[in-house]
Amino acid sequence: MDVGSPSVGIELASPAMGVAADRVAASDAALMSRVQSGDQEAFGDLIERHKDGLVNYLTKMTRDRDKAEELAQDAFLRLYQKSSYYKEQGHLLPYLMRITTNLLRSEQRRAARWRLLGREATEVVEEALAELPLRYRAPLVLREIEGLSYREISVALECREGTVKSRISRGRAELRTLLEPYWKGHTGETA
Repeated sequence: MDVGSPSVGIELASPAMGVAADRVAASDAALMSRVQSGDQEAFGDLIERHKDGLVNYLTKMTRDRDKAEELAQDAFLRLYQKSSYYKEQGHLLPYLMRITTNLLRSEQRRAARWRLLGREATEVVEEALAELPLRYRAPLVLREIEGLSYREISVALECREGTVKSRISRGRAELRTLLEPYWKGHTGETA
């Protein structure tokens, strides 16, 4: 399965009428089993079943309906990407809520990190990041900004954990070099 972008479209808009009775009656366990077998229709059924509750929960937590819908989509995407790891214990909704809450925490941490940096510092860091080669920039951003584990990054980038750690280390070193003039008070202008 390509964890980068599944071929399943995650749409939180209202479904068309006429969902088959057998699809509606299926349990979460049965639907997840079908999802694990590659049944994208079953995944759509899970989205339909749980999207409203998830979006409502996230709206209350974020006080922003658009942000709530975006996070809900991310949660369903994460559920799909990690479906092979799901072990049925009759607790899909709590599992989905844990994913959602973790994404919300990550989002808040990410926002707090960027708020700590001033506008100028943010621009300088973004410019320096943009100068890094993609092979270093991608794992560094996934680790430091998105908060993913080395294992999650290795899966996302389809490389070994050791390679991820090495690239993050090299990326940090290059980023420090690029940012050194800024931290020392030099902006590259000559006197």
